[in-house]
Amino acid sequence: MPICHEHNLAEPVPNRCPFGIRVKLRSTDPFRNLVGNDWDKEHWYATREERDQALKEMSGRYVYFRPGDQPTLEYEKIEK
Repeated sequence: MPICHEHNLAEPVPNRCPFGIRVKLRSTDPFRNLVGNDWDKEHWYATREERDQALKEMSGRYVYFRPGDQPTLEYEKIEK
């Protein structure tokens, strides 16, 4: 998809981002009832190191989790 106003970007658009993370909901997550069973989100990075650092940050325990709360997201490394 082309960017309409590239002059408004804070950073230039990366030319190539072959390393990604696919985020999915676990089968037991009730949020699937709202977004559907096939929901996923992809995040793309220029280097493996960037991707691995982002994955480490994403998959960690959130600051505002209550005791006993467990993440319901699954993360998968992907490459183009």
